[in-house]
Amino acid sequence: MSTDPRVVVHPDPELLAAALAARVLTALVDAQAARGSASFVVTGGGTGTAVLEQLRRSPGRDAVDWSRVDVYWGDERYLPGGDPARNETQARAALLDHVPVDPSRVFAMAPSDGPLGDDPDAAAAAYARTLADRSPDGTVPRFDVLLLGIGPEGHVASVFPDSPAVHEQQLTVVAVRDCPKPPPTRISMTLPTVRAAAHVWLCVAGAGKAEAVHRALSGAAEVDLPAAGARGLESTIWVLDTAAAGGLAPS
Repeated sequence: MSTDPRVVVHPDPELLAAALAARVLTALVDAQAARGSASFVVTGGGTGTAVLEQLRRSPGRDAVDWSRVDVYWGDERYLPGGDPARNETQARAALLDHVPVDPSRVFAMAPSDGPLGDDPDAAAAAYARTLADRSPDGTVPRFDVLLLGIGPEGHVASVFPDSPAVHEQQLTVVAVRDCPKPPPTRISMTLPTVRAAAHVWLCVAGAGKAEAVHRALSGAAEVDLPAAGARGLESTIWVLDTAAAGGLAPS
């Protein structure tokens, strides 16, 4: 059963990123204390990458045993390996190249110039198999923390409004074509996969996202606004800056 969302507002994007990084560190430490390992799904975008940079800089960073963290991506731009626009490239530069992760536990989505060739469907199927292999029931792991940004029109990961991906209920990972923002071809977890996470935390900054935030938190259908369907099993938290929260009624 997914959780109802709650909202946390910070004055500016920098404080948002720092506060969310602290929240992530606590969750990873708690997961490792309970089970010996933790799983973390990272996101791209300016705010998501800023959170990873704050994780790197945090005095509490080394409270996490990074060698016992499984790292996944919620989506990826289907571009050659090392392309600066790939979420993997950005996450490695922001955090993963600076902490002692176990390379065998960092599960990047395939690049367009990899062994699978320029075939996003094969890459999506391969990532779905990776998730199944790491799952106790052969579907997807139960992720401890899954971060998401959102787009101005309400997309999360690379699940866009009224797209084939937002209607998908069976596949855990899909190829996404004809995205309304470049690059047009991507790979993405689906919303049912997102909802397998214990904690789903959406990090949103800027007045350009305020309308989408308002709609998502006011009962929009996920087909029309995919962010409305992003829920966690234990918590769903929208971590906003003041500008992104501008459309919400004062609490």
